[in-house]
Amino acid sequence: MEPNPSTTMTSTTVTLPRGHSLSLDRVAFGLLLAFVALLQFSIAAAQIVLTPTLLCWAAILVRRHERPMAPHFFLPLVAYAGWTLVATFFSFNFGISIVDDKQLVLFLIVPAVYELARGERASTVIDVLISAGAASAAIGIIQYGVLHYNNLHQRPQGALTHYMTYSGILMLVIAVAAAKLIFGNRDRTWPALVMPALVVALAITFGRSAWVGACAAVGLLLVLRNFRLIVLLPVLVALMFAFAPDRINARMVSMFDMQDPTVRDRMAMVRTGIAIIRDQPLTGIGPDMVPHKYAEFRDPSAVQATNPHLHNVPLQIAAERGLPAVAIWTWFVGVLVAGLWRLFRAGPSRMLAAGSLAVVAGMLAAGMTEYNFGDSEFLMLFLIIVTLPFAAERTAPLREARSAGLSGPRWRP
Repeated sequence: MEPNPSTTMTSTTVTLPRGHSLSLDRVAFGLLLAFVALLQFSIAAAQIVLTPTLLCWAAILVRRHERPMAPHFFLPLVAYAGWTLVATFFSFNFGISIVDDKQLVLFLIVPAVYELARGERASTVIDVLISAGAASAAIGIIQYGVLHYNNLHQRPQGALTHYMTYSGILMLVIAVAAAKLIFGNRDRTWPALVMPALVVALAITFGRSAWVGACAAVGLLLVLRNFRLIVLLPVLVALMFAFAPDRINARMVSMFDMQDPTVRDRMAMVRTGIAIIRDQPLTGIGPDMVPHKYAEFRDPSAVQATNPHLHNVPLQIAAERGLPAVAIWTWFVGVLVAGLWRLFRAGPSRMLAAGSLAVVAGMLAAGMTEYNFGDSEFLMLFLIIVTLPFAAERTAPLREARSAGLSGPRWRP
């Protein structure tokens, strides 16, 4: 449910249901916080906790005789899931694609967070996210400095299984921590203390796409605060370049070196993706089929014989699921940005909305050279963050909110 912008929710006091429903609500929120924290350390543990979180959310709705509700951007996600199933039906290998489709279940995070993280709870989720990010950053720094994870063959990955996932998660945490520093009215000490560790940890991952994404996210926050502050971004990048180790500086420079093997391979992936799209423009070759069909469409200039994906979000979606899927995904991004912009301009959750806009900017920028939208850990944390500003506007379950005169939900089945 979304309140009417003309309604002053901060002055409306509504009491949550007492008894078992309230206890279940508290348990569900505790599980949500545990899920948010574990996401940065173990996907297995996070998904184990996600299951009871979703079950508690469903039980709460049953107890209150309510239907699930979500922000408007959830509707394009549902359409995206539906078209993915269509693409799966026409996949070159239905068995492989249908197994990959289990990731669609993660979209349920949106209505669950929308229900469980309402009001002031949204800020609590952000605090837990930043604190877990600080601990994760510390692990990466130890890996770099003590365990010598300091080269392209062995990079810091925190407690996660892959350095690209680790760098993407750090990018998201940096975006929300920077939003709290720039737009927060209180409790800015902790983000200020952990930000250096987050930046250092991201730098030593050698993750160029995440570096670009973090710059886009922070740059947007500076523009939103005051357009003239954008001059600080190149200064910050220059300082990082001045004090970073030679290996990291060389990695930065390699982004602009067209002879760099990884750069050349990414350009070849673009041509490979275009060939796949031309061959199967409507439904693609099927989810998770790129590594199995890559050799068939591989561009002659490609460096690697095969690749797990095309390192580009819209290109990968089009190749796997067809051009209609890209159109739906673009619809999702557009609706999401429009909703967040409205909250940033007029809503009470200005800091959360700014952080979410920064996260979207980071995802899009990094997604030009990395398929982050298909990374489960990244996707889960991304969906949590962008849902929080909408959840923050809610202060009561549907039944109590109606009695208080608040407006109805944004979207519900």
